Amino acid sequence: MGTMKPSPSKQAQVWNVYDAQCPTRLVLNRIADKWTVLVVSSLEGGTKRFSTLRREIGGVSQKMLTQTLRGLERDGLVTRTIYPSVPPKVEYSLTPLGRTLVSLLDAIRVWSETHIEEVLKAQTMYDSTDTSSLSSNRVAEGL
Repeated sequence: MGTMKPSPSKQAQVWNVYDAQCPTRLVLNRIADKWTVLVVSSLEGGTKRFSTLRREIGGVSQKMLTQTLRGLERDGLVTRTIYPSVPPKVEYSLTPLGRTLVSLLDAIRVWSETHIEEVLKAQTMYDSTDTSSLSSNRVAEGL
């Protein structure tokens, strides 16, 4: 009997985020979300309860935090642990896959905090520009 060779049909899937039908777009949408950045950054420090996350992440509604945590759990980035008590105790933590995002998302957070003054200045300059010339430029650009 000879040795078996891997089947040529078992090639690695090639993903392309620029393809409109590629499922990587769903992941990109998840990790580019501001609430995801803040939840992952908050959970970097360890396991937390829902109320702690809500307190730490200013401005997030209960509904939005719930949706974000469910999406992160579905994508395998967060683990939800329920303890049988009255009332039930629920804790959230990053999975090993979720931990791979920490440095990437932290870099985005730091960039935002570092460059906000430049962005605000650019926005002020843009907003004070004559809007009629902007409109004609946008038409010319096909926007």
